[in-house]
Amino acid sequence: MSTAKTYNSFMHWLGGQFVRTKLNSPLGYILLLTLAGILAYVIASVGIKIGALILVFIIVLPSILLAVFDLNFGIKIALVTAILVGWLSKYAELPFGIAMDALLFVMFFGLLIKQSRVKDMSFAKSPISILILIWVFLNLFEVLNPAAESRLAWIFTVRSMAGLILLYFIACYAFNSLKAILNILKFIIILAFISALYGLKQEFFGFSDAEMTWLYSDKKRLQLILQWGRLRIFSFFSDPTNYGIFMAYMSTFCFILSTGPFKLWQRFMLLLGGALMIMGMAYAGSRTPFVLVPFGLVIFLLLTLKKEYILVIGAVSVLGGAVIMKGHSNAVLYRIQSAFIPSKADDTMNVRAESRKFIQPYVYTHPLGFGLGSTGVWAARFTPDSFMADFAHDSGYLRVAVELGWIGLIIICLFLLVVMRTSIYYYLRVKNPKIKIIYLGITVIFFQLALANFPQEALTILPTSIIFYLLLAITVKLKDFDTVVIDAKEADSGHISFTEPEDLSENNEELAANQAK
Repeated sequence: MSTAKTYNSFMHWLGGQFVRTKLNSPLGYILLLTLAGILAYVIASVGIKIGALILVFIIVLPSILLAVFDLNFGIKIALVTAILVGWLSKYAELPFGIAMDALLFVMFFGLLIKQSRVKDMSFAKSPISILILIWVFLNLFEVLNPAAESRLAWIFTVRSMAGLILLYFIACYAFNSLKAILNILKFIIILAFISALYGLKQEFFGFSDAEMTWLYSDKKRLQLILQWGRLRIFSFFSDPTNYGIFMAYMSTFCFILSTGPFKLWQRFMLLLGGALMIMGMAYAGSRTPFVLVPFGLVIFLLLTLKKEYILVIGAVSVLGGAVIMKGHSNAVLYRIQSAFIPSKADDTMNVRAESRKFIQPYVYTHPLGFGLGSTGVWAARFTPDSFMADFAHDSGYLRVAVELGWIGLIIICLFLLVVMRTSIYYYLRVKNPKIKIIYLGITVIFFQLALANFPQEALTILPTSIIFYLLLAITVKLKDFDTVVIDAKEADSGHISFTEPEDLSENNEELAANQAK
């Protein structure tokens, strides 16, 4: 009997260590140190590569299991993976893309489990959701395209597209409270801040050995990054242009949020983060991001029409323009100049114009295009001898026109138009000042990405593709939490307070009952 009591007491104590204290105790420290010692011994015995795989297995498996039950956690894992995939690929050749897709499919399985308990498909009625489904149907229908030369290229292209679509519906379900949305936005800003810092580390303290090896392993890549005697920074990303675009729209987003109803220290951190992102964008040396920032600020002014913003941004623009446009031999400022002065641009802009002119007759005669994966990486892999394999599409719109024809181009343009209209519609109608400023920032990002997709494939590169679909979900869900609570005393005084509604996950039964009615 005493043995049974001792055993029960021990199990109760052990359960408390894991559940209540979450191993934040002497026992937890001992277990972690023991695990670290075992892992160090294994790595020393079998080698660093196998040891790293073991470490990845230890971290990844629990994370995937947790992502099934906590969709917001899974979204954060997807964001981190999207940010680091370009950096990790410089150290090891692993199937990070497949891992990302697997994570999203696992999360979708978790979504199906949750939907079996509480069905919430109200977001499917949004015009954004409807157009996404139309886009999905067109991409699936492309498997029957008679002009397509490879079905394997279609499979690989659809796979990545399917993951993004799943992420949109996962996020629409996971963003069941204003707190959840704010947490994701904070997480994205923190990742952008860290990316800016790492990029500036590359500029002022140099690249790592693995990054230098990666640079010099491809002559063409080195020519693109080494310009005017300096290496353009790229932070965790695959190339400077990708990094610069990310820094451009995130810096604009931070500047816009800094005008919102947040605490003073939060506004200061947003301004600081935005300034560091601008520096990272400048040292990345890509022309497209240099245009995105002033363009975004112009959209911001048009939507707000506030005199103080016009004066401040106007003064900064005049001073910045005077400094940038002054004649000098600085490589960074020269790249900025070339974005606004066509005569200073190199031959790449002319090459892109010639490519568009060359492909137009073929687009006119192929309403469904040449099939998914008919150009770019998958074409080089599966149909290297095809007509479109070596075509330099560059532009995201041009790629859609080539692969899905003028029908696909019309749909994607209509989709972006509806997205921008919807975000503006909600921005003008919500009352909560915090929600209002978020809608304003997201609207500006949509305009920036729509413009960036003309000279670059801005909507299909990581991490922008992930962030874009998350922002779509936020656009659809955020207005649901624009709740105004009027107190009797406040009504008499003419003041109305805004409160955040309770987490919908805590009211599942009530939600299900309302939907049943």
